[in-house]
Amino acid sequence: MSVIMRKNAPTRFWFRSSNSLLLLFWLARVSSTFAQGEPHPVQPVTPLVELLQEAEQNNPRIQAARQGWKAAQQVATQVSTLPDPQFQVQQFSVGSPRPFAGYTNSDFAYFGLGVSQDFPYPGKLRLKGEMARRDADVSQQQYESVRRAVLTGVKAAYFQLAYLSQTLRILESNGDLLQQVEKAADARYRSGMGTQQDLLRSQLEKTKLLGEIAMHHLEVAKSQAQLKELLDRSQSSPDIQSADLTETPLPYRFEDLLAATKTQNPQIAAAEKTVEHQKLQVELAHKDFYPDFNLQYMWQRTDPTQFRAYYMLTFGARVPIYRRRKQRPELAQAEAELSRSHSEAEAQAQQVAAQLRTAYDTAQQTADLLRIYKQGLIPQARTAFKAGIAVYQNNRQDFQSVLSSFLDVLRLDEEYWKNEAERENALARLEELTGLSLREEGVKQ
Repeated sequence: MSVIMRKNAPTRFWFRSSNSLLLLFWLARVSSTFAQGEPHPVQPVTPLVELLQEAEQNNPRIQAARQGWKAAQQVATQVSTLPDPQFQVQQFSVGSPRPFAGYTNSDFAYFGLGVSQDFPYPGKLRLKGEMARRDADVSQQQYESVRRAVLTGVKAAYFQLAYLSQTLRILESNGDLLQQVEKAADARYRSGMGTQQDLLRSQLEKTKLLGEIAMHHLEVAKSQAQLKELLDRSQSSPDIQSADLTETPLPYRFEDLLAATKTQNPQIAAAEKTVEHQKLQVELAHKDFYPDFNLQYMWQRTDPTQFRAYYMLTFGARVPIYRRRKQRPELAQAEAELSRSHSEAEAQAQQVAAQLRTAYDTAQQTADLLRIYKQGLIPQARTAFKAGIAVYQNNRQDFQSVLSSFLDVLRLDEEYWKNEAERENALARLEELTGLSLREEGVKQ
């Protein structure tokens, strides 16, 4: 009697209410989705190199930084040129405020034309021009830093898309494995050797898998939006299909990469140009202790029938007599700024070296992890699952062990591609820091 009731238990469970019928229908659709797969529109794969070129041409941040650099290049000639000359017109009247009144009846009335020119102390204009050129160099390095950061962002979004696409395929393919687990649990339950809890747990895991697939689609949408923003594309434009992730070799030692940062890293270069600018600022502060000059020439005409024209040359100097209140504080400020720029340059070099070390170690360690996953963990997990499902079907293993084996397969597959994407992101960071191209096809960082 108890055996007959146990065999009839599934019937009582499935048809207990109309809600159970709806659940059965929904689970049937879920199973059909995993078994047959939903059709996905096939988009052509866009190579990464094409997106990098597009971002370099269209990204507004890159364009703004490029225009800022071009603007800074126009400053040097402005500040290294003499001040504009000043032209003067003089008229001196006697006996009346009206212009030119009394010009012919007074020996003092005259009309004059003059020009004056300021001359800074020798070397000041050259120093100002050199400082402006250093500022332009800093702007160039800032532009290069923005360009590399945007290209690295494109790579990161592209690799994230590739990772999500790969894990979506894994989740959908592992749905077939979960289908086997569910069928085995259902068969054992119907035969009276399994429990209802095992069947419900398998269905729960299938629902979790669908939820994870939905979350991956959400992450894909976020990556697509980020990538389109970097490319300056409309958010309503067609989605971008990434290529599959492949492991990129790292042919450089850490010492080689570190040496490349010292000559090709824009942040270090900008800090060094700032130091040069401040050295020139100190030199200019020393020049401000010396006077600037002014030269003026004047032509004057009185009554041409009685007097000849007058010619006057005037030489003047601006003497810095308030040195304690003006020039000396200016020099102290320039020297303090120079000391600060030296410290900032050293800090920038240390920061870049630390970032390089982190990215390099990440690339190396993930390469080792990928080999462990590919050659050991993933094959072992799949073998353990296949053996476990066979033993479970023969009623020689509990359901929890089979489910655990399946979850190991799913987790290890996802972790493999996550580490693959993390490695590619680390290599992209190395390219950004060093300016080297680690891929056969791509835009030079």
